[in-house]
Amino acid sequence: MSEQKLAAEVRTEFGKGFARRARMAGQIPAVIYGHGAEPIHITLPAKATTLAVRTANALLSLDIDGEGHLALVKDVQRDPIKQIIEHIDLLTVRQGEKVTVDVPVHVSGETAPGTVHNLELTVVSLEAEATHLPTAVEVDIEGRGAGEHIHGSDLVLPKGSVLLTDAEALVVNISEAPVAAEEGEEGAAAEEAPAAEAAAE
Repeated sequence: MSEQKLAAEVRTEFGKGFARRARMAGQIPAVIYGHGAEPIHITLPAKATTLAVRTANALLSLDIDGEGHLALVKDVQRDPIKQIIEHIDLLTVRQGEKVTVDVPVHVSGETAPGTVHNLELTVVSLEAEATHLPTAVEVDIEGRGAGEHIHGSDLVLPKGSVLLTDAEALVVNISEAPVAAEEGEEGAAAEEAPAAEAAAE
């Protein structure tokens, strides 16, 4: 994952009133914390930041009054109705530092005919370098048959990543496609047809 470069400004005002004014001015309030340092309260450009945080665990390269800061997006607070970003929590990181992140599981391929897959675990926890965070863990289910299971230990992890989720955790389950219900509906429809004809007579 490449880092997103943004210009930030230090803020000295707080509270809902300031946050509302900042958003009206195209800015998003945020705070950077970590490494035992005092939190840094900043504002970020709303448009560029909204685009940057679309990716899970986005890494931001911030220019704060000419000083560079590398930060990982840890929490994005949105308005529950408008979905506008109201505040962002950032974790300061260093080159080569290992961090813990939750990464989405993506399924690719098609299972064998007559089968379906169930994604039992949508995210897994990994330890990875802050500057080389994976955006997802891919699971290939091409041709897999009913009764097959994919556990945490079966995942092919991105280089440099370590699985923190339980290795025995069920990630994907392959089962037979439910056809019995469809056959039952067809049978019921066939039985209803003669009854309807008899009623019409």
